[in-house]
Amino acid sequence: MNIKNHKVLVFGGWGLVGLAVCRRLFEEQPKEIILHSLKKEEAFEAIEMLQKESTENGFDIKFTPTWGNIFVRKGFSELSRNDLIENKDNRRTLIADVFDSLSEDILKDSTLYQILVEHEPDAIVDCVNTATGVAYQNVFVGGNSLRGAIENSKDDPELLLEESEKLLTSIYIPQLIRHIQVLYDSMKEAKSSVYVKVGTSGTGGMGLNIPYTHSEEKPSRVLLAKSSVAGAHSLLLFLLGRTYDSPIVKEIKPSAAIAWKKIEYGEVKKGGMPVELYDCTETEAIDLSNGILDKTESKAKKLNETLKSVFIDTGENGIFSTGEYTTISSLQQMEMVTPEEIAQKVVFEIQGRNTGNDIVAALDASVLNPTYRAGFLRNSALEKMRELEKKHNTESVAFELLGPPRLSKLLYEVFLLKKTCGNLGTVLSKSVEELQEKAQNLIQSDSKIRSEAISVGIPILLGDGKSLLRSPQMKIPVLLPRQTKIEFNADDFDQWAYDGWIDLRKENFALWKERAQKLVAEFDKKNNGQTGSGFDFEIRFGNRDSEIDIGKVASWVFEKEENGFRIK
Repeated sequence: MNIKNHKVLVFGGWGLVGLAVCRRLFEEQPKEIILHSLKKEEAFEAIEMLQKESTENGFDIKFTPTWGNIFVRKGFSELSRNDLIENKDNRRTLIADVFDSLSEDILKDSTLYQILVEHEPDAIVDCVNTATGVAYQNVFVGGNSLRGAIENSKDDPELLLEESEKLLTSIYIPQLIRHIQVLYDSMKEAKSSVYVKVGTSGTGGMGLNIPYTHSEEKPSRVLLAKSSVAGAHSLLLFLLGRTYDSPIVKEIKPSAAIAWKKIEYGEVKKGGMPVELYDCTETEAIDLSNGILDKTESKAKKLNETLKSVFIDTGENGIFSTGEYTTISSLQQMEMVTPEEIAQKVVFEIQGRNTGNDIVAALDASVLNPTYRAGFLRNSALEKMRELEKKHNTESVAFELLGPPRLSKLLYEVFLLKKTCGNLGTVLSKSVEELQEKAQNLIQSDSKIRSEAISVGIPILLGDGKSLLRSPQMKIPVLLPRQTKIEFNADDFDQWAYDGWIDLRKENFALWKERAQKLVAEFDKKNNGQTGSGFDFEIRFGNRDSEIDIGKVASWVFEKEENGFRIK
């Protein structure tokens, strides 16, 4: 993509890498840089600094600030983690936003969606340390707190409920999945063209032998959780990049310490607060001869001063002393990469240049894709299955083991058309009423078809639109544990029929007749006596006179109606 005169959104723009990306973008003369940060004051601080720098360098660029937590709904975007999980109503809303099915309301309430749809960026650079933000919620602490609540549940049942809910808010993978779902739908709505993620390996390029941890454990479980989330994130981006209507997706994953933002002498802060100085002389020492160490016992005197020293600011990773930085950046330790080098890679990837550092492309190049041998042997497998079908006088339709229920529903509906009409030409020659009548008569007369369908969990909705044939197994709708009844409206009813019921209503047969018309029209248009390699429609889907192949027709529906096909 040519960045000039286009809009670029930089998530995490106040951070070390985000600022470097914004500065590198100056040279490409974008129309607008939308800079996002977690806090409002950070966004405005960065905008003020960048506006000044860009003007001094002769660039005329519009800067727009945005802020807030992009992993939660807009109403929560400026609340702290503590405010979210300690308030019961907030906590339960947070859980619902992650664990419920993605609805239009959840999508449109999300901070991420609202930012993208409002600003409609052409390119997105995501410098937020997603893995850190998710993993540092620390599911291990939550798990131990819940174990304590379980032990004391008789005395404090309310605490058990509270700790259970808190643990749900810290489970990593559901949060990551919801983030990717919202990102995908939001980018489509905003018509963004390119998404570049600056990710992390979690350990600065080191392995399980990393000496730098977040606890006494080596390696730290929290650190490994960060790497686990980072890996899961990369594979989800890999899948996003293989999605037909997704923007171009790339990820740069630095595997070294990133530095630096500034070097100076000043107040040392932890968690945004100055480090208070204390002193403890020999006379104030704690006696350990009794074999007990009380972590709350201290005779140290507060000096009413704060720690001041020379430090190097490494952005999101905090500040390091001279000694710490010397150690971590030494050869064969984490070593180092600069934010400017990362920014250069990001801009090159937006422009379509090959940096060799795109993780998504690396996964693409490394995965084992479909093979010629497997394709060659596929026909043999299908021939053997059809031989066995004839031998045992049966037809193998769907078992509802592959899923989703929609696949089984489609296969059974096409199977009814095959049994009653034989080919697509005959389907077209029948009226909707005739198609419905023949299918319903077959369902009523053939107990084998009927019993097999309902026994694998695919109910049959009869033509009256009221009567449902079903067994104790029913895949759709999905009920919660211990839920036996569910109220529904007309929209729910139609959605269930769409998702996983064999639908014998007239409107569904009208839809199937429309599909048959499209299939035949596409066959006539694309083939028409052509024999080149570009004319594969008949091989893939059959023609008007060939016997209906239920699997081929179902794959056509997925491909043409739902864009459910692989692109590479």
